[in-house]
Amino acid sequence: MSESRRGSSPHANHRPRFAYRRPPELGAAAPARHPVVVVGAGPVGLAAAIDCRLKGLPVVLLDEDDTVSIGSRGLCYAKRSLEILDRLGCGDPVCAKGVNWNVGRTFFHDREVYRFDLVAEPDHKRPGMANLQQYYIEEYEIGRAQTVGVDLRWKNRVIAIDPRADHVRLDVETPDGRYAIEADWLIVADGARSPLRHLLGLDVEGKVFRDRFLIADVVMAADFPAERWFWFDPPFHPGQSVLLHRQADNVWRIDFQLGWDADPDVEKQTERVIPRIQAMLGKGREFEIDWVSVYTFQCRRMAKFRHGRVLFAGDAAHQVSPFGARGANSGFQDVDNLAWKLQLVVAGRAPDRLLDTYDEERVAAADENILNSTRSTDFITPKSGMSRTFRDAVLELAERHEFARRLVNSGRLSVPTIYEDSSLNTRDGETFAGAMVPGAPAADAPLDRDRWLIDELGGRFHLLVFADDPGEISRPVVDAFAVLARLPIPVETLVLARRAGAAVANARVLVDAKGVAAERYDGRGGTVYLIRPDQHVAARWRRFDLASIRAALGRATGHDAEV
Repeated sequence: MSESRRGSSPHANHRPRFAYRRPPELGAAAPARHPVVVVGAGPVGLAAAIDCRLKGLPVVLLDEDDTVSIGSRGLCYAKRSLEILDRLGCGDPVCAKGVNWNVGRTFFHDREVYRFDLVAEPDHKRPGMANLQQYYIEEYEIGRAQTVGVDLRWKNRVIAIDPRADHVRLDVETPDGRYAIEADWLIVADGARSPLRHLLGLDVEGKVFRDRFLIADVVMAADFPAERWFWFDPPFHPGQSVLLHRQADNVWRIDFQLGWDADPDVEKQTERVIPRIQAMLGKGREFEIDWVSVYTFQCRRMAKFRHGRVLFAGDAAHQVSPFGARGANSGFQDVDNLAWKLQLVVAGRAPDRLLDTYDEERVAAADENILNSTRSTDFITPKSGMSRTFRDAVLELAERHEFARRLVNSGRLSVPTIYEDSSLNTRDGETFAGAMVPGAPAADAPLDRDRWLIDELGGRFHLLVFADDPGEISRPVVDAFAVLARLPIPVETLVLARRAGAAVANARVLVDAKGVAAERYDGRGGTVYLIRPDQHVAARWRRFDLASIRAALGRATGHDAEV
């Protein structure tokens, strides 16, 4: 990626600098051993460090810089990422500062041919997307990391790595000299170029597309709605495509397709960028350029994300084109999948092979994202005259015909992966309606007292028990809730009742007053769901059975038998 900074946005003139502190290991006779070390203080590395700390794991976070990123970079944060950020304690500032939106519009030439709504139904806490420049996300996460006790080490650059059977040794360079540090487990989140990946001699496999795109962050006062606008072959940029997004601080993100033959160094020059923007907005509109970058599409991943005690996450593990917002969003899901498994393994409550399912589930998710990203790229940048003819015909038909709208692909936007084929799932033994299959992320729903179901889940295993009235749950079942709470891997029971009633021993009662949760989970009275710490469904039944629940818990944590 080739980039340059102009610095006209409010944030550009006030990038925070974080203090370097002399590491205690400098001059030590032997390297100190730490349970978890994370390399890379971008959004994904910070999320990994926060999540591990929330789960009681001491964490050292190393980063070679001492500030946040430049430019918008990761911009669109999907509903699932916002729910993960809520669990990490960062969701509120992101949604308060960001531009929340649900609607996207697609244009062909100068006509709108298609629009979509990411959250077409009501009763969700978070919007389909929130647009926020990456540097704000990083600031909020850094503040949270400091609050929860992450050992943040700025200006600490890893220069050598030595993976061993029971730990990983790192050599680190600082302004005061070099030191060695050892990690029981190492999480690598140091970005698409990943110096640690190269130090290990590992590579990514996939495809680099022969096209270039210009990103321009533009500061301007405009009353365009908070929507995603995408043009194919517009009159102001003929033969190419353009994307417009609104960000915080009156900053607008514009992506111009350039073609493979474009010179990145030439195209990011002000005298080339300004005429493009003027052609799009009209010469009468005032604006300032904040940041400019030129990039190519890449859809690639590592063959494996786990290498012994080294675990790769985010762009270090997989890369996709930016159209579809699948980069940072997928990285947050990596962390969501990894941290709880690492916690159980470190605590000795789950076998080491549970971490192999991080690789199993997130490699499959990366393949799904790469497939969708590749299809988007092929539609946006046709590789032949015949492909362009087909693409343009689809766009012409989409204005009037529903079937064609399903073929329009300006970047299928990020949705959470359903781990439908995961070895951690317990298959259904009975019939259910709806989308809450084993492996699916839990659906949100409103509860009484302005609470949300998604906020009650996560961080540990939960059992959802649906009931019309909490008083109808039998005494033996209530006693079994206490058994679940005392297991080596404890399960907290949540009773989802259609109406308020008496308290239930060994459980928390939540009131599904509007019946939305019951509808989304097909949760008739007696229905039971086991939810993983990452808020994915592990199993479900039509009636409570303690032995079945314990067997499913054992399967979901990598054991051969019930827990």
